[in-house]
Amino acid sequence: MNKVSITHINNSHGDWLRSLDFYKQELGVLKGRLTEVAGKNTGADVMKQVEHYENQFKVQVNNIDSLAHEIKTNITSIGKEAEASSAGYVDSSLLAHHNTLGQRFDTEEKTVKELRHSFMTFASEWM
Repeated sequence: MNKVSITHINNSHGDWLRSLDFYKQELGVLKGRLTEVAGKNTGADVMKQVEHYENQFKVQVNNIDSLAHEIKTNITSIGKEAEASSAGYVDSSLLAHHNTLGQRFDTEEKTVKELRHSFMTFASEWM
């Protein structure tokens, strides 16, 4: 059974959680800007886009919350495994899950950045 030192994965968990918190806060700021756009423009085309972005912001906040929960669960599992190992190592299956979470984080980060860019283009057009 392969074992991996917990020190190699601990920092990335913290980085991911801080980044997810930042992105969640940023989506809140973007939602505020969306409210400004909606208040200044009441045309049907604009309102359709406003509804689209409002829905996308909600979806991404839910995705962020779900991923953060999974990361915290993984932290707990890794902590229990490390306590059981006197040398501070964890099983490679937990590392595999950690790597999967890393891929999900990368995907979420990319999605939020693309959404932000798309929204900023939209908002600059209508502000």
